[in-house]
Amino acid sequence: MTTRMDFTSPDSYLVNCSTLLTEHPVVDRADAAARAGFSRVEFWWPFDGEPRPADADVDGFIDSLAAAGVSLEGLNFWAGAMAQGDRGMVSVIGRRNEVADNAAIVAEIGRRTGCTAFNALYGLRQDGQDPQAQDELAVENLVTAAEAVAPIGGTVLVEPVSGAEDYPLKTAADALAVVEKVRRAGATNVALLADFFHMAVNGDDVAAVIEQHAQEFGHVQIADAPGRGAPGTGELPLQEWVELAYARGYAGPVALEYKQQQETAFDWLRQPAGSPQG
Repeated sequence: MTTRMDFTSPDSYLVNCSTLLTEHPVVDRADAAARAGFSRVEFWWPFDGEPRPADADVDGFIDSLAAAGVSLEGLNFWAGAMAQGDRGMVSVIGRRNEVADNAAIVAEIGRRTGCTAFNALYGLRQDGQDPQAQDELAVENLVTAAEAVAPIGGTVLVEPVSGAEDYPLKTAADALAVVEKVRRAGATNVALLADFFHMAVNGDDVAAVIEQHAQEFGHVQIADAPGRGAPGTGELPLQEWVELAYARGYAGPVALEYKQQQETAFDWLRQPAGSPQG
């Protein structure tokens, strides 16, 4: 990836098949992405909140990628029951065995697909659980996850998130502090997931974060705000921020993690080169 990109080409992006193309079953979304012009995809954990999916389900998911001819370049660790409000399990006391088992499965999926970017959602504050104890457990679990994916060249990503009051990592600084704790605990293959939408909604000065930390980004995701729709549907200067990230040393992909119906989701990519993109 260079510092110059065609902002209207699907080849410049990963498409997140857990926020987009959701009109299709999970095993059909890679094909839908390919038909929309994308060759690279990412997914949240695609197994209905099950940390230890059946081998057949894992095989079916991987086969769907191969049949579509797309590469998997981002995958979330198990994050609990997202539809019921969970936002990760690494800081939730009592789930350590499931987290460890899931990390091994994620690493195996990475080995089979070539994926090396793995997002570990931190988890919510829990009633009756001490926040300091949750934070200490999170570091242990993130080290476990990092050790699991290290043999395949994988990186564990830590993300600030909006829209969940009990999720404690709301800014880039919050997430970077966790990254530093994990590194001090001995795992170096951990980095910030810079989701420009979440950062902006939570009040970060996104341009300043990019200026200071772009070289430390492990992954970038974008959506416009307000609304979390496609670039150009809101008010965020997404193209400006992406260009700045590359200019300041980011060298990874940009993932489209917005929410929009398939019929209009990629209309902005059909605009003439040089058109405003938000």
